[in-house]
Amino acid sequence: MELIFFLSFIVFIIIRLPIGFALGFSSLIYLVGSDITLQVIPQMMITTFDSFVLLAIPLFMLAGQLMNSGGITDKIFSFANKLIGHMKGGLSHVNVVASMIFAGMSGSAVADAAGLGQIEIKAMVEEGFDPDFSAAITAASSTIGPIIPPSIPFVIYGSMTGTSIGALFVAGAIPGLLMGLSLMFICYIISVKRGYPSHKRASIKEIAISFIKAVPSLLTPIIIIGGILFGVFTPTEAAAVAVVYALILGILIYKEIKLRDLLGILLDVGKNTASIMFIVSTATVFGWILTYQGIPQRLAVLLLSITQNIYLILLIINLLLLLVGCFMETIAAQLVLIPVLVPIIDILGIDRLQFGVIITLNLMIGLITPPVGVCLYVVSNIAKIPFERVVKATLPFILVLIIVLMLITYVPGISTFLPKLLMN
Repeated sequence: MELIFFLSFIVFIIIRLPIGFALGFSSLIYLVGSDITLQVIPQMMITTFDSFVLLAIPLFMLAGQLMNSGGITDKIFSFANKLIGHMKGGLSHVNVVASMIFAGMSGSAVADAAGLGQIEIKAMVEEGFDPDFSAAITAASSTIGPIIPPSIPFVIYGSMTGTSIGALFVAGAIPGLLMGLSLMFICYIISVKRGYPSHKRASIKEIAISFIKAVPSLLTPIIIIGGILFGVFTPTEAAAVAVVYALILGILIYKEIKLRDLLGILLDVGKNTASIMFIVSTATVFGWILTYQGIPQRLAVLLLSITQNIYLILLIINLLLLLVGCFMETIAAQLVLIPVLVPIIDILGIDRLQFGVIITLNLMIGLITPPVGVCLYVVSNIAKIPFERVVKATLPFILVLIIVLMLITYVPGISTFLPKLLMN
């Protein structure tokens, strides 16, 4: 039955069945052929939702949607432009910095690519940047979203492994900053080579005015992370606070959201939440079957029989994650792989905080790698250019992100220093 279980799942993926149904149907096939009652399926699917932590997912999604609709992205982009637009290839650097700022609000790469991408790609193309380069850096910078806190993937990882979500949020800060600086380095090299333009250096007064306009937006990550660090609220409560604050900004301060717009926003978030939660519920059954069959332990034995060198095992795990990221959606990949891989990293003595960042960054790179690469499809649609051109233009950024991934993998302090310093 194990072979049929895995083969059916692979076939469903190949024929492009939605991942939630692929997980559910392959689990059903296994249970029908076993002596386990089918009541396991509805019981597990329903029990999955009995989690206060998972409530943070729709709340952070709603906060991100409100920020995209409430004029917040415009203020962020304008401030970043005044701050660093004078560098060679100015708007490409602005693109990255704006994504780093927005990352502290939404926790979603797709929200970043779709929201900021509308502004960034249009502005870059109008200034003479190649459309494929503009789309590529927009997609690449969006991967910072779930690394710099808050982060929906960190919420999933924390809820599945019992790791502190607040500590995971803090652990992503330095890796996210490192990703941003690395992408800006590549932008500078390409901009010099192609002669991309830069803006006139803004005066201190202009930067100050832009900063004052953006202050309400910039306070969002401070409120979220500060509140968690100082024990004012939990990550789930922080997501609720982010929603309330986004409503205040969009309706009362920037006045970009009308009351009649809220129904459409809520419906969009509701649809996305339903889709994610269905995947979570079917993946729970799938993961239970993996555990029931002892797959994690057998994989651990297999890896340790190949080599007991921790560096080689980490390399193998990274290659596996990068490969899976090419074909599976982020949350689905997390739900399938975390129960399999966490027992292995526990045996190796790897910090779960560090591994949370490793697995998340791996799957973020998957968002900009074909054939699934969701962010690539988003920016390709915005830029109105073929998918293949975006893929080719994204390759230098994928390479530098993999280098950052290796640094995070083999230098644990990059992820663990801040949580140990601030959260003991």
